[in-house]
Amino acid sequence: MAHCIVEEAEAILDQEFGVLDHGFVRLVDYLGSDERIVQSARVSYGAGTKTWRQDKGLIAYLLRNDHTSPFEQVNFTFHIKMPIFVARQWVRHRTARVNEISGRYSVMKAEHYLPSRDQINVQSEDNKQGRAAQPVSDEVADQVLAILEADQKRVYESYEQLLDLGIARELSRINLPLSLYTEWYWQMDLHNLFHFLRLRLDEHAQYEIRVYAQVILDIIRRVCPIAVEAFEEYKLGSQTFSSRELEALKALLKGEENPLTGRARELFEQKIGG
Repeated sequence: MAHCIVEEAEAILDQEFGVLDHGFVRLVDYLGSDERIVQSARVSYGAGTKTWRQDKGLIAYLLRNDHTSPFEQVNFTFHIKMPIFVARQWVRHRTARVNEISGRYSVMKAEHYLPSRDQINVQSEDNKQGRAAQPVSDEVADQVLAILEADQKRVYESYEQLLDLGIARELSRINLPLSLYTEWYWQMDLHNLFHFLRLRLDEHAQYEIRVYAQVILDIIRRVCPIAVEAFEEYKLGSQTFSSRELEALKALLKGEENPLTGRARELFEQKIGG
């Protein structure tokens, strides 16, 4: 089985794709491609024994039917820079291999995330963990940004004072805010990466991690365009239904009344756009 080289991927290796105000995503390395997925699925065949159309059909079939192991044969290594609060959401995806910059060994840079004005919102009334859709007024936005920036500056100056006193880096760092940027190398196989992207590209995910997920999706599209197209069709743009929801869907298709009530009906109607 030959090493997979993808020219479009080679062209962007080590290139920084900016995210937020100080962050980036950089593809460090990749192992495998659409071809590797097909080779793994057709382990008894050699390369070139099937047409592109047949390969595309096979990859779509595998993804649609959750045959995941061929996608685990493709791996990506990224260098990513993001605010700490984004990193703490990110590491909930425990199938990755991560090596993060250490504030015990390194002096942290004075780089903090400040949201853009259109991303400063009040708390949503119907989503306990999210924001309302509409941004606040310019007056309130000015006040929010002034508070955030002043606190970030003050805390980082205190951090520098502790370092100047000779206090250990591992102690000096402990008051640094969640808005501070961190960096890590992050490696994940394509199957688990698709799971990460499906969750973090969802409209209910926090904006700041969604923008990273979108950049990663655009990068891996260069490596595995057929697999990404299938992912967008069968996973990212799809819906799953419970057995009761399927019965409700059948009833609606027959022109009958929706049998669901209460919260179950509300969630079902959100899925079908009703």
